[in-house]
Amino acid sequence: MGMLVAMQLRLFTSTQWLYDETGSELQLGLLGAVQFLQMPVVVYGGLLADTINRKKLMFFTQSVSFISMLLLTLAAWNDVLAPWMIFAVTGVTGIVNMLGNSARPAMLPRVIPRSHTTNGVTFQTASFQVGQIAAPLLFGILFTQFGVGTTFFVGTIFAGISMIAPAMIKASGAPDPDTVSQSKVAAIVEGASFVKRHPILPGLYLLDIGVTVVSFYRMLFPLFASGLYGMGAEGTALLGSANAFGGVGGSMLVFFTEKIRHKGRIVLGATMVYAVGLIAFGLTPIFWVGLVIVALLGATDSVGMTMRQAIVQLTTPDRLIGRASSAHSFAAMSANNIGQMEVAFVSAAIGAGATMVLGGFVGIAVVAVIWVVVPGVRRYEYTDAPSGGAVDEPENNDANQDLRKIK
Repeated sequence: MGMLVAMQLRLFTSTQWLYDETGSELQLGLLGAVQFLQMPVVVYGGLLADTINRKKLMFFTQSVSFISMLLLTLAAWNDVLAPWMIFAVTGVTGIVNMLGNSARPAMLPRVIPRSHTTNGVTFQTASFQVGQIAAPLLFGILFTQFGVGTTFFVGTIFAGISMIAPAMIKASGAPDPDTVSQSKVAAIVEGASFVKRHPILPGLYLLDIGVTVVSFYRMLFPLFASGLYGMGAEGTALLGSANAFGGVGGSMLVFFTEKIRHKGRIVLGATMVYAVGLIAFGLTPIFWVGLVIVALLGATDSVGMTMRQAIVQLTTPDRLIGRASSAHSFAAMSANNIGQMEVAFVSAAIGAGATMVLGGFVGIAVVAVIWVVVPGVRRYEYTDAPSGGAVDEPENNDANQDLRKIK
């Protein structure tokens, strides 16, 4: 959670300071473009998570975040902070974080039994959401009362905590010997082939991309706080906190889906409600109503995200989890970065509210297309009960015992 709070403080502070300094929606969109530069390293990050010690990889990548936050803090305190520094740190930390992002989910099967994977992913997601509640609240207090330098400094403290946290994990981070013996190219091809042939994962990734590209709003809260409600940093903080509160609620809701066999339909249903919520968010001019809708968006997004991550864990063998997770990260981060650019640029042209309404209608269409074109998603079933159904077992996959037959 420390890593997430540090990252969120950096992003909220960077976007708010940049928007305050420039007053430009296009600058926020360009910040998304800089983050898009990290995409080529995502696949390599998944490979690293399967071929080197996962705990050491996490320590290295989080060390870079700590140093970057420290540099921003010093620049702010010495009144030399400039937009190019925000862009540079965003680009560097984004690239390095992508190298370590797959290591965290890849460690999960080593610390909890597979039968508790969904609950484990839910707890992991909930802890992240708690961080997303704390971060905007901290941002709102620190940024408005003490300024940009102090806000970056507190983020640096959290980054330092996250840097040493991997050393406290007792489970081994060592890679599978068979994967280490492969060439890098062969290992990448193996991972890509596994994802491509998978009956569910490509559909889940396309669903995430198709909806998020036209609706990404989290890092554009300064724009929505100003464009929809005429507010500044206070509005940004409240919108961010409401979204995170909803995310925690959505994560907890996943616990009550344990007996529901159709996990794929949960993802599709949550995404459909999310799309409808986007339309409502774009149409409401009342701030407190907007907070409720943003909380709903956080809840439905959290349900979908948690179930997607659980399905990746449940249907992928340990030796391939890093590469499968990197494909998930690639889809999610590509969609986030493209979405940040698209939403910022379209908002500059037609307004923030109209952009959300448009994104909602496109999201509804995407869900409908995935339902029809990728039937594996809606047919996927899973239950922890031994009587959960027959097992579909193509090839030699030690996770197929958890992939219930797609009827």
